[in-house]
Amino acid sequence: MGYACPVCDAEEADAVHLANHLAITASLGREEHREWLEEYAPDWADCSPEELGARVSPHAEEIDTPAFEGHDHGHGREPGRPDSLEGAVSRQSRGPGRGDLTAEAAGVLQEAAELTREMQTSDGDEGADSADGADGNENA
Repeated sequence: MGYACPVCDAEEADAVHLANHLAITASLGREEHREWLEEYAPDWADCSPEELGARVSPHAEEIDTPAFEGHDHGHGREPGRPDSLEGAVSRQSRGPGRGDLTAEAAGVLQEAAELTREMQTSDGDEGADSADGADGNENA
C-alpha cells in the first residue's frame, strides 16, 4: 500500500516517499504543497523523512501501488525509488499545472546533476586514492 499526495494525488510508495515528495515540491516553490505542510506539519523543515512521513501519512489516502511493489525495473533499485532525485524532481516540475522552475531552481538542479555525475564517475578512482592516502598517513 502506498499513498496519494493530499495536494496533487501523485502516487508515492510509502510514508517516507510521500514526505519527500511533499517537502521537495514545497521547497521548489509549489505554494499548494508548502501551505498544506504548514497546516498539517508546521515544523516540516526540521523533520527527518521518517518523522515527516509519520505526520503526513494519516492525512493521505492509502492506495494500491502495484507499480511500486516487487519491481526493480531492471535497474536494481528499491521498489518505488526513482532513478535519481534530480530525475524525480524534474518529472514533477514538468507535470500539468506545475509551473516553470525559477532560474535559480533550474541552476541548482543542473549543478546537482553535474555533481552526481562527477561522484558516480569518480567512485572507482576514489577507492584507490583513499587506500593510497591511508597508507601514506600511516607511514608519516
